[in-house]
Amino acid sequence: MAEQRSDGDGDGDSTMWTSAAAYERYMGRWSRVVAREFVAWLDRAKGLRWLDVGCGTGVLSTVVAERCGPRAVLGCDRSDRFVSAAAQFTTPSPASGSPRFLVADARALPVRDGVFDVAVSGLTLNFLPEPALGVGELARCVRPGGLVAAYVWDYGDGMGLLRRFWDAAAETDPAAAVLDEGRRFPDCHPQALHTLWTGAGLTAVSTTPIEVPTVFADFADLWAPFLSGQGPAPAYVASLAPAERDRVRETLRTTVPTEPDGSVPLTARAWAVRGIRP
Repeated sequence: MAEQRSDGDGDGDSTMWTSAAAYERYMGRWSRVVAREFVAWLDRAKGLRWLDVGCGTGVLSTVVAERCGPRAVLGCDRSDRFVSAAAQFTTPSPASGSPRFLVADARALPVRDGVFDVAVSGLTLNFLPEPALGVGELARCVRPGGLVAAYVWDYGDGMGLLRRFWDAAAETDPAAAVLDEGRRFPDCHPQALHTLWTGAGLTAVSTTPIEVPTVFADFADLWAPFLSGQGPAPAYVASLAPAERDRVRETLRTTVPTEPDGSVPLTARAWAVRGIRP
């Protein structure tokens, strides 16, 4: 689920994500939990055709195949590496078989008008240079009466891991504040999402928060993904000299809650939005 990685999602910065494994370790394990809650909120009938744009490693497509009894699922991502990983990681569903995946730009999908019943996108819109164009493409691809829905992390203050990381980074390096995803991605709030959906001509638009626990085994489990260089925060860490990196790490360590067993319990909130094509 694709954090528009282009890796998600050429739809975003092509240097941001290049490793599916790194993405899975960093965000994939949490995005999988959010995907299940998101699909439950949509509450669609069985036998529908689903389009998943910015599919990344195939998390959302897999949840749809497992839980929704779809007639078909097509996942698209601009990153050929993520599409290959999605095909590899996805297991067939007894009800609907395997989702199909193809390389495609979210802003110009190779899909005919009105082919799908549901078009979804997970953790992708913030990384699109032109999110309104992406939403317009989602709307174009569903039939009249079809559903268009998406979700994004609440980078402002709802994504505990990243909120604490950027606060720690800014404390040690004030220049890091301009890189904070809460400032860089303005569409991570319900009103912005509502505006994108109504701007695409969608009706019956509604939003909801999805909050999930993100419990790390220990601080090392939390910190290790930041060393991958994959994604905005890890890329920032990779740019630091070793001593600066250590200062950020130790500042972060002092701010996260730690249980007696060493585990680090945080929460992550995503905002979901849905609307109907008239």
